[in-house]
Amino acid sequence: MQVQRLNLMLDSITRLARRGAMANAVNLLIKLRPVDIAQILAQLQSYEREALFKAFTRNDLTKAAEALSEMETENAVELLTSLDKDDATRLLQELPSDDAALLISEMPEASREELLEAMKLELSTDVQELLGFAEETAGRIMTQDYFALDEDVTISEAITSLQRRSEDFEMAFYIYVIDSRHHLLGVISLRQLLLNPPSTPLKKIMSSDVIKVMTGTDQEEVARIVATYNLLAVPVVDEENKLAGIITVDDIIDVIREEATEDIYALAGVNADDRATGSAFNSVKLRLPWIAISLVTSLLGVAVVRFFLHTIEDSILLAVMIPVIVTMGSYAATQTMTVVVRGLGLGEVTWDKSWRVMLKESLVGLLMGAAVGVAAFGIVALWFSWQLGLLVAATMIFSLLIAGILGTLIPTLLKRFRFDPALASSVFVVTLTDVITLLFYLGLAAALVRFLNR
Repeated sequence: MQVQRLNLMLDSITRLARRGAMANAVNLLIKLRPVDIAQILAQLQSYEREALFKAFTRNDLTKAAEALSEMETENAVELLTSLDKDDATRLLQELPSDDAALLISEMPEASREELLEAMKLELSTDVQELLGFAEETAGRIMTQDYFALDEDVTISEAITSLQRRSEDFEMAFYIYVIDSRHHLLGVISLRQLLLNPPSTPLKKIMSSDVIKVMTGTDQEEVARIVATYNLLAVPVVDEENKLAGIITVDDIIDVIREEATEDIYALAGVNADDRATGSAFNSVKLRLPWIAISLVTSLLGVAVVRFFLHTIEDSILLAVMIPVIVTMGSYAATQTMTVVVRGLGLGEVTWDKSWRVMLKESLVGLLMGAAVGVAAFGIVALWFSWQLGLLVAATMIFSLLIAGILGTLIPTLLKRFRFDPALASSVFVVTLTDVITLLFYLGLAAALVRFLNR
């Protein structure tokens, strides 16, 4: 029902935007939720989206800011850049500081400095402070709009303060307890406030075992912690354990989606900025380098085959089986690598545990290699000869074993040295598996070529 309604709204808004009836289109948008507005705007043509959003911003600044927070970063930056400086500044000042920092960080440097200077000093300072942290860390994605009280404050005083200051912070999932120097001492849920006597000091009911992260913690690790402990928000502290901000669950969902997208794209050799609805030229620009790398690495396999040309000439049937052998090894390597990369992302696979995972994946490779090797032997023996069937079967067992080892070892090594393990896809694991498999197959064939020709 909701999808049908949105599709009808999209058709109506698109027709109005194309006729230039922006006021009528804005009236329809205002009735929608911010996330629905973001989805509808994303499906419009670029010029229609910019014109409509400009009119929408001047009609309802608050809702326009909420919709901007729900958009893909690329689309949000595009819309922000299309506005004049005054409208863009007012819009940024409506956003939470972490959202504003994200969008400003993606803008050209000249526009970034201009907008920061135009913003109110307090908001500009908050954004610049967040921009001072490294990308994809807790410090960059945290918000400084949190609710914290001194340890000696009573429950009654806390509730009064919460009611009075509710508009000063983004979300009050928890109350954080601090001392006079802003050190994080404990945390209290809103439920605890209702279940204890009003005169009770916060330090009496707070939990001092606080799950927290440092400002330099990787955002993927933050997401894992929040998911593991089912938190609605996690506090961020500096080196002195002073409360610097919080990361709320809605931002964690964005991180999880972003990291998952990056991993999926990287495994396929695609840039994370590539979009199905983007321009063809942009897709070519983003994909061509990966295709070029693939061409270069594929030539390594060609070099191996070229080295064994005399062997292949002596038994031409060897060439017939090369596509099958290479395909099996590549596919097995991709399977192993995908499982391991996912395990690294979830924290299930670590450097210390990698040898166990490698042993397990090696065993999997041996068992699968034996299974497909037996099947391949029967087919090749029936079609060609049992000698060639034995060679193919032995190669498949070896290939799937190597796929298990490399599919585990290379991603964990990359993670160990702080590289993205998802980049281990076709660039390292598949290429090495193919080259080593071909060396084994053709090398063994060279040693047994007279036997194969009988």
